[in-house]
Amino acid sequence: MERRLWYTAPASKWEEALPIGNGRLGGMVFGGVAKETVQLNEDSLWYGGSIRGNNPDARTNLPKIRQLLMHGKQNEAEHLARMALMSSPKYLHPYQPLGEMLLWTQGHEGLVEGYERELDLEDAITRVKYSRNQVLYQREYFSSAVDQVMAVRLTADVPGAITVGVNLMRRPFDEGTAAAGERAIMMSGQCGPGGVQYAAAVSAAAEGGTVRVIGDFLSVEGADAVTLLLAANTSFRHPDPKQTCLDQLQAASLLSYDELRERHVSDYSAYYERVKLELHGSANQAAEAGPEQSQKLATDVRLQRLAEGAEDAELFALYYQFGRYLLLSCSRPGTLAANLQGIWNASFTPPWESKYTININTQMNYWPAESGGLPECHEPLFDLAESMLASGGTTAREIYGCQGFVAHHNTNLWGDTHVEGVLVSSSIWPMGAAWLSLHLWEHYRYGLDEEFLRRRAYPLLKEASLFFLGYMTEDGAGRLITGPSLSPENRFIRPNGETGTLCMGPSMDSQIVHALWSSCIEAQRILGMEDGFLRELEEALAKLPQPEIGKHGQIMEWLEDWDEADIGHRHISQLFALHPGEQIHVRRTKELAEAARRTIERRLSHGGGHTGWSRAWIVNFWARLEDGDEALSHLRQLLTHSTYPNLFDAHPPFQIDGNFGGAAGIAEMLLQSHAGELALLPALPAAWSSGKATGLRARGALTVDLEWEEGLLKEASLTAKKSGDCCLSYGAGSIVIFDGDKRIGEHTGSAAAKIRLEAGKTYRVISHTDV
Repeated sequence: MERRLWYTAPASKWEEALPIGNGRLGGMVFGGVAKETVQLNEDSLWYGGSIRGNNPDARTNLPKIRQLLMHGKQNEAEHLARMALMSSPKYLHPYQPLGEMLLWTQGHEGLVEGYERELDLEDAITRVKYSRNQVLYQREYFSSAVDQVMAVRLTADVPGAITVGVNLMRRPFDEGTAAAGERAIMMSGQCGPGGVQYAAAVSAAAEGGTVRVIGDFLSVEGADAVTLLLAANTSFRHPDPKQTCLDQLQAASLLSYDELRERHVSDYSAYYERVKLELHGSANQAAEAGPEQSQKLATDVRLQRLAEGAEDAELFALYYQFGRYLLLSCSRPGTLAANLQGIWNASFTPPWESKYTININTQMNYWPAESGGLPECHEPLFDLAESMLASGGTTAREIYGCQGFVAHHNTNLWGDTHVEGVLVSSSIWPMGAAWLSLHLWEHYRYGLDEEFLRRRAYPLLKEASLFFLGYMTEDGAGRLITGPSLSPENRFIRPNGETGTLCMGPSMDSQIVHALWSSCIEAQRILGMEDGFLRELEEALAKLPQPEIGKHGQIMEWLEDWDEADIGHRHISQLFALHPGEQIHVRRTKELAEAARRTIERRLSHGGGHTGWSRAWIVNFWARLEDGDEALSHLRQLLTHSTYPNLFDAHPPFQIDGNFGGAAGIAEMLLQSHAGELALLPALPAAWSSGKATGLRARGALTVDLEWEEGLLKEASLTAKKSGDCCLSYGAGSIVIFDGDKRIGEHTGSAAAKIRLEAGKTYRVISHTDV
């Protein structure tokens, strides 16, 4: 089935342009005619250098801040914390745009016919075509991970019809462009005091016509076709980024455009084609607007129709694959982790500095990686976490007097970990390193690679766990609690009417530590490291506060049953235990699951879910509660209220985490594998009455294919990479599992099927009625 975004007019603004990227080098293609703009990014182009901002007065004032909080002196505690804990300078430096590549095409002003632009998700190529004066012009754009260049191909069906001028610009910080040979130009400079050196170069190879440098332009005149190659680098990776650009252009120029394109498509397709998804509505919906009819409509038109109430199941499948495309385009092995905008940022003062916000946003970027068959795309996040070890160890000692490593709510290119910002309501939150470490554990759970667990995951889990053993204190009830900390980024109301943010023992902290210590304990047992550290963790784990139900029937957000100052807050931090955590389970902890449902409903009734990423998290919550219709309702709202015409997520403004959270939610609706159970179609909505998914991954080193009709499982297959036990469930339905022709288990709707899987084998699952 065709998977593309397409439109009938050029982008009039950035949020309509189409993204391309190779993990490191990104572009936003506007599709202009007389003037084409490709806005450029390189993932290591951040302003300035590393910041060591740990407050020297923090450690001596920490006991006093805790004492004030425990005695209910809210204002005094927050006043002292603002001065004693916050860093100087206050903010991390921003991620920056590289600039723009501009193509000025001669004689293309005025009327054009048959205009169309598209982003083809199956080959990661953006195309533009149109006719003018009976000449058909076509352009292709892609960013190659194989050859580390961006390629643009201009063609016309009449010889000599292409005359175009190309230049580079970095307004308002343009440091100039100059010739870099007879057929190339280069711009270069430094990104702020102490910042990286950068360079970008463009070369042109024409078929027919001439190519020359005039001023700071590449001029192509009277060509039949032309290939533009762009390379960009910084001193973060290369001591001489200018020479690296020239070397990359030279290597790529030895290949024909067709060879470059074939290498790019082959590399990309090897990842993208691992997972396929088809979603279809009922027969009545199909008759009204089936997938063939829907695909005849431009993407912005389909979004508008969805907002007006039309059904379009395949649009959600397109959105899912767009999420996988974005992850492949902004996070590859060897690149930096995806930031708040992936790699696509046009502003020198971007929202929230376009950095790594690690109190959910950066983590959400990677929720679809494992289940979506892109575990390699997860690796840059592991690199980021490991880069924070040294800084995080220093922060742990200097701020808290603890072992291990710690990070707060933001970090950057350099892995800085201090208490960054000016707002107590977000900054003083020491859980960032712990949550990031859990991503390495999840990677292990999906692949069961013990060498990865030993070499990369366990060291981070241990260092993060060590920090909390020293940092947490016992309250009057003998519970181990964090603090000073907060529940991102909400405020509470004390019984005396005083509002505050800073507190001891917020629920999310306890839930993250529970997941961290539980994972660290299990990792030690898998690796045969059962020792005194394991027993210390087990004893501490038993003292953690558990999720509790408050006076509104909700999961309590704080250690005390305080009311929220903003009941409809975008963060729903107390439900970490539901997703991505596993303490709350729809069947195993029914009372807590019902309280989680009440928590979501209460947030929503007061305006919650008003940002794109928050709505995406809510999709995942409903999926975990196995309510497919509610999950789809919020997925629909994500697309109709928080999605730009190019399918980018709108916080607003643009933040890419909603795209990734939404994609993860779709996978979670179809397959879940947490809490030791593999659940097939756990949250299938009625509107997706039939469909097919192949290549989804599950914890336990499993690959799962699914096919369903009229809302019921038709057939599934499980392929095991490693041998192990599997607990398989299918809601209230009945299924039978086969190893070849041998019946090895069944699920009757009341008890899950417990089966043993052998590495290398594929097992068939069918409906009990089809046996």
